[in-house]
Amino acid sequence: MALAAVPAAKLLALAKPDSKWGGVQIGINAPYSFHNMPADNDSVLADIVELGLSAVELRSQPIEQLLGAPKVTGAGRNATDEKKAAAKASAEELAKWRRGASMEKIAEAGKKWRDAGVKIEIVKFDGVDTMPDDVADYTFRFAKALGARAISCEIPLSRTKWYGEFAAKHKMMVGYHGHTNITDPEAFGRPESWEQAMTYSPYNGINLDIGHFIAGNSKSPVEFLKKHVDRITHIHLKDRKLNGGPNFPWGQGDTPIKEVLQLMKKEKYPFQGTIEFEYTVPEGSTVMAECAKCVAYCKDALA
Repeated sequence: MALAAVPAAKLLALAKPDSKWGGVQIGINAPYSFHNMPADNDSVLADIVELGLSAVELRSQPIEQLLGAPKVTGAGRNATDEKKAAAKASAEELAKWRRGASMEKIAEAGKKWRDAGVKIEIVKFDGVDTMPDDVADYTFRFAKALGARAISCEIPLSRTKWYGEFAAKHKMMVGYHGHTNITDPEAFGRPESWEQAMTYSPYNGINLDIGHFIAGNSKSPVEFLKKHVDRITHIHLKDRKLNGGPNFPWGQGDTPIKEVLQLMKKEKYPFQGTIEFEYTVPEGSTVMAECAKCVAYCKDALA
Protein backbone atom coordinates (compact mmCIF):
# COMPACT_ATOMS: atom_id res chain seq x y z
CA MET A 1 0.00 0.00 0.00
CA ALA A 2 2.86 2.35 0.81
CA LEU A 3 4.46 1.71 -2.60
CA ALA A 4 1.12 2.24 -4.34
CA ALA A 5 0.81 5.65 -2.70
CA VAL A 6 4.13 6.90 -4.10
CA PRO A 7 2.88 7.88 -7.62
CA ALA A 8 -0.18 9.60 -6.11
CA ALA A 9 1.99 11.63 -3.74
CA LYS A 10 4.33 12.45 -6.62
CA LEU A 11 1.42 13.78 -8.68
CA LEU A 12 0.26 16.06 -5.89
CA ALA A 13 3.70 17.63 -5.72
CA LEU A 14 3.88 18.37 -9.46
CA ALA A 15 2.42 21.29 -11.35
CA LYS A 16 0.05 20.59 -14.24
CA PRO A 17 2.08 20.15 -17.43
CA ASP A 18 1.82 22.06 -20.69
CA SER A 19 3.66 20.70 -23.72
CA LYS A 20 1.93 22.58 -26.50
CA TRP A 21 4.70 24.70 -27.99
CA GLY A 22 4.34 26.87 -31.06
CA GLY A 23 0.83 25.48 -31.44
CA VAL A 24 2.17 21.89 -31.67
CA GLN A 25 1.04 19.35 -29.11
CA ILE A 26 3.86 17.09 -27.96
CA GLY A 27 3.08 13.83 -26.18
CA ILE A 28 4.60 10.41 -25.58
CA ASN A 29 3.81 6.77 -26.35
CA ALA A 30 3.35 5.26 -22.90
CA PRO A 31 4.04 3.07 -21.10
CA TYR A 32 6.03 1.73 -24.07
CA SER A 33 8.64 4.49 -23.82
CA PHE A 34 9.25 3.79 -20.13
CA HIS A 35 11.27 0.61 -20.64
CA ASN A 36 11.58 -1.61 -17.55
CA MET A 37 9.80 0.94 -15.37
CA PRO A 38 6.53 0.44 -13.45
CA ALA A 39 3.69 0.31 -15.98
CA ASP A 40 0.70 0.68 -13.67
CA ASN A 41 -1.70 3.53 -14.33
CA ASP A 42 -0.62 5.87 -11.54
CA SER A 43 3.10 5.40 -12.13
CA VAL A 44 2.78 6.06 -15.85
CA LEU A 45 0.67 9.16 -15.27
CA ALA A 46 3.09 10.50 -12.66
CA ASP A 47 6.10 9.95 -14.97
CA ILE A 48 4.39 11.79 -17.83
CA VAL A 49 3.53 14.74 -15.60
CA GLU A 50 7.11 14.79 -14.28
CA LEU A 51 8.35 15.11 -17.86
CA GLY A 52 6.06 18.12 -18.31
CA LEU A 53 4.00 16.46 -21.04
CA SER A 54 0.31 17.27 -21.35
CA ALA A 55 -0.69 14.63 -23.92
CA VAL A 56 -0.23 10.93 -24.47
CA GLU A 57 -0.74 8.02 -26.81
CA LEU A 58 -1.73 5.57 -24.10
CA ARG A 59 -1.77 1.83 -24.44
CA SER A 60 -4.91 0.26 -23.06
CA GLN A 61 -3.26 -1.90 -20.39
CA PRO A 62 -2.68 0.66 -17.57
CA ILE A 63 -6.33 1.70 -17.41
CA GLU A 64 -7.77 -1.74 -18.09
CA GLN A 65 -5.61 -3.33 -15.39
CA LEU A 66 -6.44 -0.48 -13.00
CA LEU A 67 -10.07 -1.52 -13.41
CA GLY A 68 -9.37 -5.21 -12.86
CA ALA A 69 -8.65 -6.64 -16.31
CA PRO A 70 -6.56 -9.83 -16.34
CA LYS A 71 -3.06 -9.70 -17.77
CA VAL A 72 -2.46 -11.55 -21.01
CA THR A 73 0.17 -14.29 -20.93
CA GLY A 74 2.43 -14.00 -23.95
CA ALA A 75 3.61 -16.90 -26.09
CA GLY A 76 6.58 -16.56 -28.41
CA ARG A 77 7.14 -18.31 -31.71
CA ASN A 78 8.91 -21.24 -30.08
CA ALA A 79 6.58 -21.52 -27.10
CA THR A 80 5.52 -24.93 -25.86
CA ASP A 81 1.98 -26.16 -26.41
CA GLU A 82 1.35 -25.56 -22.72
CA LYS A 83 2.39 -21.92 -22.96
CA LYS A 84 0.36 -21.42 -26.12
CA ALA A 85 -2.71 -22.85 -24.37
CA ALA A 86 -2.14 -20.55 -21.39
CA ALA A 87 -1.81 -17.55 -23.70
CA LYS A 88 -5.03 -18.43 -25.50
CA ALA A 89 -6.88 -18.89 -22.21
CA SER A 90 -5.67 -15.54 -20.86
CA ALA A 91 -6.70 -13.79 -24.10
CA GLU A 92 -10.17 -15.29 -23.77
CA GLU A 93 -10.36 -14.07 -20.17
CA LEU A 94 -9.43 -10.56 -21.26
CA ALA A 95 -12.06 -10.64 -24.02
CA LYS A 96 -14.66 -11.74 -21.47
CA TRP A 97 -13.67 -8.90 -19.13
CA ARG A 98 -13.87 -6.37 -21.95
CA ARG A 99 -17.40 -7.46 -22.84
CA GLY A 100 -18.55 -6.59 -19.33
CA ALA A 101 -16.40 -3.51 -18.74
CA SER A 102 -18.11 -0.42 -17.34
CA MET A 103 -17.82 2.59 -19.64
CA GLU A 104 -18.66 4.77 -16.65
CA LYS A 105 -15.62 3.52 -14.71
CA ILE A 106 -13.43 3.90 -17.78
CA ALA A 107 -14.62 7.49 -18.11
CA GLU A 108 -13.79 8.10 -14.45
CA ALA A 109 -10.28 6.79 -15.04
CA GLY A 110 -9.92 9.15 -18.00
CA LYS A 111 -11.02 12.08 -15.84
CA LYS A 112 -8.15 11.37 -13.46
CA TRP A 113 -5.73 11.91 -16.33
CA ARG A 114 -7.43 15.14 -17.40
CA ASP A 115 -7.47 16.40 -13.83
CA ALA A 116 -3.70 15.85 -13.73
CA GLY A 117 -3.37 17.90 -16.93
CA VAL A 118 -2.75 15.08 -19.43
CA LYS A 119 -4.97 14.52 -22.48
CA ILE A 120 -5.35 10.95 -23.65
CA GLU A 121 -5.52 11.81 -27.35
CA ILE A 122 -4.81 8.37 -28.80
CA VAL A 123 -5.40 4.89 -27.36
CA LYS A 124 -3.24 2.05 -28.65
CA PHE A 125 -4.54 -1.51 -28.66
CA ASP A 126 -2.50 -4.65 -29.10
CA GLY A 127 -3.76 -7.78 -30.82
CA VAL A 128 -6.58 -6.08 -32.69
CA ASP A 129 -6.31 -8.52 -35.59
CA THR A 130 -7.41 -11.48 -33.45
CA MET A 131 -10.31 -9.74 -31.68
CA PRO A 132 -13.90 -10.94 -32.13
CA ASP A 133 -16.22 -8.32 -33.62
CA ASP A 134 -17.78 -7.33 -30.30
CA VAL A 135 -14.37 -6.77 -28.71
CA ALA A 136 -13.20 -4.76 -31.73
CA ASP A 137 -16.27 -2.60 -31.21
CA TYR A 138 -15.32 -2.25 -27.53
CA THR A 139 -11.99 -0.67 -28.48
CA PHE A 140 -13.82 2.35 -29.88
CA ARG A 141 -16.23 2.61 -26.96
CA PHE A 142 -13.26 2.41 -24.59
CA ALA A 143 -11.36 5.15 -26.45
CA LYS A 144 -14.44 7.39 -26.56
CA ALA A 145 -15.04 6.94 -22.83
CA LEU A 146 -11.49 8.14 -22.18
CA GLY A 147 -12.04 11.22 -24.34
CA ALA A 148 -9.60 10.13 -27.05
CA ARG A 149 -9.88 11.32 -30.65
CA ALA A 150 -8.19 8.31 -32.31
CA ILE A 151 -7.04 4.72 -31.94
CA SER A 152 -3.70 3.30 -33.06
CA CYS A 153 -2.79 -0.31 -33.75
CA GLU A 154 -0.61 -2.66 -35.76
CA ILE A 155 -2.53 -5.10 -37.96
CA PRO A 156 -2.13 -6.62 -41.44
CA LEU A 157 -3.16 -4.41 -44.33
CA SER A 158 -5.88 -6.83 -45.44
CA ARG A 159 -7.59 -6.51 -42.03
CA THR A 160 -7.90 -2.73 -42.19
CA LYS A 161 -11.08 -3.03 -44.26
CA TRP A 162 -12.70 -4.98 -41.41
CA TYR A 163 -11.44 -2.67 -38.65
CA GLY A 164 -12.19 0.41 -40.72
CA GLU A 165 -15.87 -0.52 -40.66
CA PHE A 166 -15.89 -0.16 -36.87
CA ALA A 167 -14.02 3.13 -37.20
CA ALA A 168 -16.70 4.42 -39.60
CA LYS A 169 -19.47 3.23 -37.28
CA HIS A 170 -17.99 5.19 -34.38
CA LYS A 171 -16.69 8.05 -36.54
CA MET A 172 -13.25 7.75 -34.96
CA MET A 173 -9.95 7.71 -36.82
CA VAL A 174 -7.54 4.78 -36.67
CA GLY A 175 -3.84 5.41 -37.17
CA TYR A 176 -2.07 2.32 -38.50
CA HIS A 177 1.49 2.14 -37.26
CA GLY A 178 4.29 1.25 -39.64
CA HIS A 179 7.77 -0.20 -39.31
CA THR A 180 10.55 -0.76 -41.84
CA ASN A 181 9.25 -3.80 -43.74
CA ILE A 182 8.69 -2.63 -47.31
CA THR A 183 8.54 -6.08 -48.94
CA ASP A 184 5.67 -7.81 -47.12
CA PRO A 185 2.37 -6.77 -48.79
CA GLU A 186 0.60 -7.08 -45.42
CA ALA A 187 3.03 -4.78 -43.59
CA PHE A 188 2.91 -1.04 -43.18
CA GLY A 189 6.25 0.19 -44.42
CA ARG A 190 5.76 1.42 -47.98
CA PRO A 191 3.65 4.55 -48.57
CA GLU A 192 1.37 2.44 -50.77
CA SER A 193 0.30 0.34 -47.78
CA TRP A 194 -1.39 3.27 -46.07
CA GLU A 195 -2.77 4.54 -49.35
CA GLN A 196 -4.45 1.18 -49.92
CA ALA A 197 -5.87 1.06 -46.37
CA MET A 198 -7.30 4.55 -46.78
CA THR A 199 -9.39 3.39 -49.76
CA TYR A 200 -11.22 0.96 -47.46
CA SER A 201 -12.59 3.54 -45.03
CA PRO A 202 -12.53 7.33 -44.63
CA TYR A 203 -11.59 6.68 -40.99
CA ASN A 204 -8.49 4.64 -41.82
CA GLY A 205 -5.48 6.84 -41.23
CA ILE A 206 -1.76 7.02 -40.63
CA ASN A 207 0.33 6.81 -37.49
CA LEU A 208 3.46 8.01 -39.26
CA ASP A 209 6.65 6.92 -37.52
CA ILE A 210 9.17 9.22 -39.14
CA GLY A 211 12.16 7.23 -37.85
CA HIS A 212 10.93 3.90 -39.19
CA PHE A 213 9.87 5.58 -42.44
CA ILE A 214 13.30 6.96 -43.19
CA ALA A 215 15.02 3.71 -42.20
CA GLY A 216 12.71 1.56 -44.35
CA ASN A 217 12.23 3.81 -47.38
CA SER A 218 15.61 5.57 -47.23
CA LYS A 219 14.01 8.93 -47.91
CA SER A 220 12.51 11.76 -45.92
CA PRO A 221 8.92 11.34 -44.73
CA VAL A 222 8.14 15.04 -45.29
CA GLU A 223 6.52 14.78 -48.73
CA PHE A 224 4.40 11.79 -47.66
CA LEU A 225 3.33 13.75 -44.58
CA LYS A 226 2.34 16.77 -46.68
CA LYS A 227 0.44 14.62 -49.17
CA HIS A 228 -1.70 12.87 -46.54
CA VAL A 229 -1.83 15.44 -43.76
CA ASP A 230 -5.62 15.13 -43.44
CA ARG A 231 -5.36 11.41 -42.66
CA ILE A 232 -2.52 11.51 -40.12
CA THR A 233 -3.67 10.80 -36.57
CA HIS A 234 -0.25 11.44 -34.99
CA ILE A 235 3.44 11.02 -35.74
CA HIS A 236 6.05 9.05 -33.81
CA LEU A 237 9.25 10.91 -33.16
CA LYS A 238 12.54 9.02 -33.05
CA ASP A 239 15.92 9.31 -34.77
CA ARG A 240 17.12 6.47 -37.02
CA LYS A 241 19.68 6.11 -39.78
CA LEU A 242 18.92 5.50 -43.46
CA ASN A 243 18.96 2.02 -44.99
CA GLY A 244 17.53 0.21 -41.98
CA GLY A 245 19.91 1.89 -39.60
CA PRO A 246 19.51 1.73 -35.82
CA ASN A 247 18.03 4.21 -33.38
CA PHE A 248 20.27 7.01 -32.16
CA PRO A 249 20.01 9.75 -29.56
CA TRP A 250 18.09 12.57 -31.17
CA GLY A 251 20.17 14.73 -33.48
CA GLN A 252 22.66 11.95 -34.28
CA GLY A 253 20.58 10.05 -36.87
CA ASP A 254 19.18 10.91 -40.31
CA THR A 255 15.57 11.56 -39.33
CA PRO A 256 14.45 15.18 -39.92
CA ILE A 257 12.79 15.57 -36.52
CA LYS A 258 13.39 19.31 -36.27
CA GLU A 259 12.24 19.92 -39.87
CA VAL A 260 9.02 17.98 -39.28
CA LEU A 261 8.26 19.78 -36.02
CA GLN A 262 8.87 23.18 -37.61
CA LEU A 263 6.62 22.21 -40.53
CA MET A 264 3.90 21.26 -38.05
CA LYS A 265 4.30 24.64 -36.39
CA LYS A 266 4.30 26.60 -39.65
CA GLU A 267 1.30 24.80 -41.15
CA LYS A 268 -0.58 24.53 -37.84
CA TYR A 269 -1.01 20.78 -38.17
CA PRO A 270 -3.43 19.62 -35.46
CA PHE A 271 -2.06 16.14 -34.76
CA GLN A 272 0.21 15.15 -31.90
CA GLY A 273 3.97 14.81 -32.17
CA THR A 274 4.50 11.68 -30.09
CA ILE A 275 7.84 10.82 -28.53
CA GLU A 276 8.59 7.12 -28.82
CA PHE A 277 11.74 6.46 -26.86
CA GLU A 278 13.72 3.56 -28.33
CA TYR A 279 17.46 4.24 -28.40
CA THR A 280 19.79 2.56 -25.90
CA VAL A 281 20.17 4.42 -22.63
CA PRO A 282 23.80 5.60 -22.32
CA GLU A 283 25.81 4.32 -19.39
CA GLY A 284 25.24 6.46 -16.32
CA SER A 285 21.89 7.80 -17.55
CA THR A 286 18.27 6.70 -17.05
CA VAL A 287 15.17 6.29 -19.19
CA MET A 288 13.59 9.34 -17.58
CA ALA A 289 16.70 11.46 -18.15
CA GLU A 290 16.82 10.47 -21.82
CA CYS A 291 13.07 11.04 -22.27
CA ALA A 292 13.57 14.49 -20.75
CA LYS A 293 16.22 15.18 -23.41
CA CYS A 294 13.71 14.24 -26.11
CA VAL A 295 11.14 16.59 -24.57
CA ALA A 296 13.70 19.41 -24.49
CA TYR A 297 14.64 18.71 -28.14
CA CYS A 298 11.01 19.17 -29.16
CA LYS A 299 10.62 22.34 -27.13
CA ASP A 300 13.78 23.86 -28.59
CA ALA A 301 12.76 22.88 -32.14
CA LEU A 302 9.42 24.65 -31.70
CA ALA A 303 10.75 27.76 -29.97
